[in-house]
Amino acid sequence: MEQPINVLMVGAGEYTVGFVPTKEGAASDKSAGVIAITLMDLRRLGKVQRLVLCDRSGRHFPAVRDTIKRKIQDVYRDMDVTIETHPADEVEEDNTAYLAAMAGMRPGDMVTIFTPDHTHYPIALAAIQRGLHVLIAKPAVKSLQHHHHLVQAAAEKGVLVAVEFHKRFDPIYTDARDRIRGLGPFAFFSSTMTQPKKQLHTFAGWAGRSSDISFYLNSHHIDFHAWSVQGQSRPMVVVASAARGKANEVLRDVLGERGGGGAAATQEDHGVGEGAGENAGLVEGKEAEGDPVGSVDVEDAITLMVQWQNKGGSCGTALYTASWIAPPTDCHTQQYFHYMGHQGEVRVDQAHRGFTMATDAAGFATLNPLYMKV
Repeated sequence: MEQPINVLMVGAGEYTVGFVPTKEGAASDKSAGVIAITLMDLRRLGKVQRLVLCDRSGRHFPAVRDTIKRKIQDVYRDMDVTIETHPADEVEEDNTAYLAAMAGMRPGDMVTIFTPDHTHYPIALAAIQRGLHVLIAKPAVKSLQHHHHLVQAAAEKGVLVAVEFHKRFDPIYTDARDRIRGLGPFAFFSSTMTQPKKQLHTFAGWAGRSSDISFYLNSHHIDFHAWSVQGQSRPMVVVASAARGKANEVLRDVLGERGGGGAAATQEDHGVGEGAGENAGLVEGKEAEGDPVGSVDVEDAITLMVQWQNKGGSCGTALYTASWIAPPTDCHTQQYFHYMGHQGEVRVDQAHRGFTMATDAAGFATLNPLYMKV
């Protein structure tokens, strides 16, 4: 019988445990987090043994434990919420706490990394070098060089490194991808993802300084599109355009209230890894200049315009747009796409579970793979 694995969760923020130390709180679609609750359920099923949680500051852990008790232990039956935490509760800041936490893991255990984008590379590399399997939040890293290095290091150590592109497991997206494969050469793709302004409160520690809304949200549909046309098309030219104005206003208000930005932030806000690699550190560049409020420059929305080349010589074009200045709506994330091939098109409104298709051969249809996949 296989022995249950131990899992180290790096990043004690919204996606891992549903903890956001702001008046806005966690997003409505993940109020109890995603990672910890899943692993605790896997432990209930005998797949996971020890759970370890690591953050850059131990001061948040009493509140994190209370969040886990209220949102998981008090809600779900037979759920063991026992976790070990690093660093100790009295530690104000330790940007390399994940290294000490990894020292207590054994080769073959697993590490999840849900921290700011610029910290993924050093944390993942440290885990790989210790023979630990890795699950990284999208995007895996911010440069092609770092991506290739992680692939090479994982192959050398014989560990699995995966990126959490969860839309690949959405039944509507999976069905859409299968149908897209039969629509002939790629012609056009357009996607939009927007989140409300309150998300800027959650990500005030890194937004516009170490990453942006395109890395954070556009990466979902870029991956889906690339997966859908895999082996058939490849991107050739990328041009980016941005809107600015409102996000800077929101962030300056938030950072002004916090006196510069750091006091209320978790690892998911700021990050870890100072001194652990060339891409590590609290944030990149602007905060180190000593004026975190005045130096903020964050885009309201980013659109990527990409030219694709098909195998047969034809071309396609794609637009990927992401924004975090939307007003409150009926759901936390509005997200939809339109794909057109030479022989038909697919439209998906993920937030409202709308799914339609039209082809030259069969005309228009409203689809429901949630009932039956055909």
